[in-house]
Amino acid sequence: MSSQSQHANPNKNRTPRHRAREFALQGLYQWLINQEDAGAIDAHIRNAHGFEKADAEHFDILLHGTIRDAAALREVIVPLIDRSIDQLSPIEHAALMIGAFELKHHIEIPYKVVINEAVELTKSFGGIDGHKYVNGVLDKLAAKLREPEVTAGR
Repeated sequence: MSSQSQHANPNKNRTPRHRAREFALQGLYQWLINQEDAGAIDAHIRNAHGFEKADAEHFDILLHGTIRDAAALREVIVPLIDRSIDQLSPIEHAALMIGAFELKHHIEIPYKVVINEAVELTKSFGGIDGHKYVNGVLDKLAAKLREPEVTAGR
């Protein structure tokens, strides 16, 4: 296998936790579009192809925690965005909510990892420059929610 073809499939090396974030993003997308019940979304996604390779526990925490805390997460996101939250694409909205949730509730995950993961989700599922927007917003949010960690990292 040539070195070029080894890099042809970047998704080959996705970690179980990254896969959990991908499935959570898909679930949040459904929730944002259809306001479907979290339990129904959860059941549907657990039957999706490839779910067995995901970190099911992290998926559970992200999907249910983000939906449960949606109002509080939006409260911290809204002051940092340049448009109404309803004008965000559902992918950007979902990625920002997952990022905000992890920044707020999972301090064991370094803030740079949280931001990078949200950016990668937006690159995979979103529009052309959505990842740049998500990166900028979460960078500002990390500076607010994790000031000591961000300051130490600079």
